[in-house]
Amino acid sequence: MKNVYTVAQVNSYIKNMFTQDFMLQSILVKGEVSNCKYHSSGHIYFTLKDTRGAIACVMFAGNRGGLKFHMQEGQQVVVAGTVDVYERDGRYQLYAREIFPDGAGFLYERFEQLKRSLQEQGLFAPEYKRPIPKFIHRLGVVTAPTGAAVRDIINIATRRNPYVEIILYPAVVQGEQAPASIVNGIRALEMVGVDTMIVGRGGGSIEDLWAFNEEIVAQAIFDCSVPIISAVGHETDTTIADYVADLRAPTPSAAAELAVYDYQQVQAQLDELTVNLSRLMGQRLENNRMQLKHFQMQLQYLSPVSQIREKRNFLILLEDKLTDRMEKKLELKRHRLSIYIEKMRGLSPLEKLNQGFSHVADQDGKTVTDVNQIREGELLTIHVKNGRILSRIEEKEEWTWQKSR
Repeated sequence: MKNVYTVAQVNSYIKNMFTQDFMLQSILVKGEVSNCKYHSSGHIYFTLKDTRGAIACVMFAGNRGGLKFHMQEGQQVVVAGTVDVYERDGRYQLYAREIFPDGAGFLYERFEQLKRSLQEQGLFAPEYKRPIPKFIHRLGVVTAPTGAAVRDIINIATRRNPYVEIILYPAVVQGEQAPASIVNGIRALEMVGVDTMIVGRGGGSIEDLWAFNEEIVAQAIFDCSVPIISAVGHETDTTIADYVADLRAPTPSAAAELAVYDYQQVQAQLDELTVNLSRLMGQRLENNRMQLKHFQMQLQYLSPVSQIREKRNFLILLEDKLTDRMEKKLELKRHRLSIYIEKMRGLSPLEKLNQGFSHVADQDGKTVTDVNQIREGELLTIHVKNGRILSRIEEKEEWTWQKSR
C-alpha cells in the first residue's frame, strides 16, 4: 500500500520546497493592485494580477517603511519580497518587503547595488564631510537654467542676502547627457572658486532623478574641494548624491536657506553686539577711570613730595608737642625754683639781718651762739644788714628757755 500523508505534512513539505528555492526568497513581481485593504493592525493585504494570473500578497506593518505612496486599486506596481507557503491554509502568497510604482523596481535594484558599493568604498563616511561655511560671498549652483528649482534658489538666496554672488552653471539634469553635464558643472564651479555649491533639481519620478544616482556624479561630489549641498527633488526623494554630499537639503529652497546666511538677522545681531560692546566698554572705561583716580590718590600719598610734606607736618606736630612739653617743664622748674628761692630767702642770713637780726662773732671770728663761749671784756663783732659793729662785753647773763608743750 502506498504511503499516506496528512494535510499538514504535505503543506510542510511544499513550504520546505519554497524555502529551498533561492529565487523565491528575493523576487521582484510586477502587476496590477486589486482588493487592497489597509488593516487596523497596520498590515496591508492585496492581490497582484495581470492578464494571465493573480497572486495573494501581504505587507506586514513592520515593512511599511518600504512603502513611499498610498496604494490604490488598479495601480501598476513592482513588489520586492519573498514567495512562501502559509501552512495552515495550504496556499502560497507573496510577502512584500518593498513596493514601487512600475518602472522603478529595476532602477531601485541598481540604486541599492551602487549604494552598497560606494558605502564600502567610504564615500558616505562622515569623516569626509566638510562643514558648510557660515558666511559665504560666492554661491555656485549646478541645476537646470529653467524651472522652479533655480528660481527658488535665486529668490531665497537674494532675499536672505542681496550681497551674495550667485554663479549658475546651466546643467542638463535629466536624460543620458545629464550625468556628464552635472560633473562638468561641479568641476567648473570648483575652478571658479565658489565658497559653497548647491547641486540639485526639482522633483520627479525615480527615472527623472536618476542622473543623481550615477557613480560618476557621486565621485565628482566626493572629489570636489568645495562643500556641496545636495538638493534633489522633494523631501521624500533620496539619491546617491544625497549620501555623498557634505549636507543634504530636503528641497532646493531649503538648500538656499542652508547655504546663505540671513543678512538682516546677522545685521541685527551685529547691532545688538555693538550696543552691548559699547555698554561694556563704557563700564570698563568707567571702572578704569575710578581705578586710575584711586591710583592717583595712592601715588599722591606715596610720592616723595607728599611724603616730605607729611613728614614735615609730622615734625611740626612733634615740634609743637616738644615746645609745649618744654614750656610745661620749664614752668614746673620755675615754680620749683620759686619755691626754692622762697626757702632760701627764709634761710638766708641777709634776710634775717634785714629783719632786724644780727650775727655775733668773737674776736677769733667764731659765731657766738652760747654765752658760755665768751668772757667779759672780750671784743665781739656784730654784723647787721649794712655793716658791722665792734663792741666789748661788759656783762653777760645766761637764760634758760622753756619749751612750750
